[in-house]
Amino acid sequence: MNRLNIALLAIAMGSSLPTFAIDNPESLIKKNGTLLFSDDFSQNLSQWVIEKTDASDVGIKQEALDIDDGAGVTVWFKHDITTPSVIEFEGTVVMANGPNDRGTDLNFFWMAQEPGSQDFFAKSDWRAGDMRKYDPMQLYYIGYGANDNSTTRFRRYPGDGTRPLLPEYDVTDKQFMNIPNHPTNIKIVSLDDQILVFSNNNKLYEINDKEQFKSGKFGFRTWKSHLKIDNFKVYSLDMKQQG
Repeated sequence: MNRLNIALLAIAMGSSLPTFAIDNPESLIKKNGTLLFSDDFSQNLSQWVIEKTDASDVGIKQEALDIDDGAGVTVWFKHDITTPSVIEFEGTVVMANGPNDRGTDLNFFWMAQEPGSQDFFAKSDWRAGDMRKYDPMQLYYIGYGANDNSTTRFRRYPGDGTRPLLPEYDVTDKQFMNIPNHPTNIKIVSLDDQILVFSNNNKLYEINDKEQFKSGKFGFRTWKSHLKIDNFKVYSLDMKQQG
């Protein structure tokens, strides 16, 4: 990516905007949150749309969403999620000697929209979990413990096919990598012009975005890995109660 594109992205994510001092997401949810959606995966996958090939197996096992992927898969939540909100879930990379058990890629999209399309899922069969077919979307993406569990990266897809990555969003701290067979709690806090992402209640990212995506789909994403997902929740936030 050339210097001009980096500069433009830095401007779009400028840090001069007013922000809330939020370091305890659980307290924020308790004080300001109202539960909108939840899924403990004890029943079925009626709230989800699965984009995959025959190389992937997605279903409910032991009251959790089990994603055993051999070629790339995305599991989308059907409902739009808007700002201000919190998305929370527990994700585990499974290591049990299976063919896809690599201990990597607890990844996820959020605020995803497809410019020019009135039906987000019209191309689900065509996308079929192919990562490059998500490039034209507007969305946020985190590859958590990706690249064989060596990097955690945040990207903002602007909707023009590019996937810019700024150095400050390329994390290699072992604190923010996957622990095999051990759940990681993720909380995505979307406020007006500010995004905070927490891993096990430790702040991973604080992002200020002047052109923030404020509505869209959430999706679990992985590639040639085996994930277990549980306790998915979405809260709306009443920030008038802040302070």
